[in-house]
Amino acid sequence: MNEANKSLTDGNMTDAIVVLLVDDQPMVAEAIRRMLENEDAIIFHYCSDPKKAVDMAVEVQPTTILQDLVMPDIDGMTLVRIYRNHPMLKNTPVIVLSSKEEPKDKSEAFSNGASDYLVKLPDQIELVARIEAHSRSFVAQQQRDQAFQELHELQKKLEESNIELERLSAIDGLTGIPNRRSFDEYITKEWSRAVREETCLALLLIDIDFFKKYNDGYGHQGGDDCLRKVATALAETMRRSSDMVARYGGEEFGVILPNTDIDGAMVIAEELRLAVEQLALKHEFSDVGGIVSISLGAAGIPPRCGENSASLIALADGALYEAKEEGRNRCCRAKQDVGDQCG
Repeated sequence: MNEANKSLTDGNMTDAIVVLLVDDQPMVAEAIRRMLENEDAIIFHYCSDPKKAVDMAVEVQPTTILQDLVMPDIDGMTLVRIYRNHPMLKNTPVIVLSSKEEPKDKSEAFSNGASDYLVKLPDQIELVARIEAHSRSFVAQQQRDQAFQELHELQKKLEESNIELERLSAIDGLTGIPNRRSFDEYITKEWSRAVREETCLALLLIDIDFFKKYNDGYGHQGGDDCLRKVATALAETMRRSSDMVARYGGEEFGVILPNTDIDGAMVIAEELRLAVEQLALKHEFSDVGGIVSISLGAAGIPPRCGENSASLIALADGALYEAKEEGRNRCCRAKQDVGDQCG
């Protein structure tokens, strides 16, 4: 890669002007070369074979192409059209060089995609000025396109990062299940939906039995491992994608069950209790057996029973308290009036 092309790639395009002349007449090429030889900012390339013009243009990456119109095998107009249809050359300025000065020839050249038209041999000052003007404009456009592309990629990365941050902010770092924030948002959403659709919403609140004794006896690392295993067991027991298991706080978990009545909630509660029991996690400090167990409180109410989800949470919390009072390792349903029950 020559220095001009390297500077183009690196983005330092201010002084990089690369000219490619495509002309089958060596005498014309020599005349053009001499016109440009004292221009330090211009690097000159010459292609005498029109069949090799496109490949050479791709190789040298010109900022301006000087294109003869009348050539053997491939005429200049055809080459201009080829440039305009080539992904790497479609925006490269093309100055047509022709011995004809007829308006119709100029019109045809521009309609085929030429950027400019000069009758050869042009005046040296005019040729240099046209090359510099077209090259500067082309390079500036490349820089703008590159900047827009980089900005687009940066925005895409930021969007991906924001999505990941949003996901992480909704997940409990220890257990890998939704956190309390997610629980609060989801129960509010599902309560509103239940109001609109006049369906029932059920909730389970869960507490690991004698977890403080477990933590004290096996250490915080042991307690963390226990929380992770219980959370996994609860999450894997869920059958519907609409059901959410979340860490409610400490050793407590919440299970939101849309479109579920109290009887359905009790069935799921028992499945969850058994799932944790079947883990057979040793808990020699428990007062209800030698393994880790859970207590659950279940509530299911129609939307008319309260203005928001707080009433449902209060009922499930009361039922959980009752399960603990009755000896733990069990599920109790909330005490509700008949008219306030879904099932």
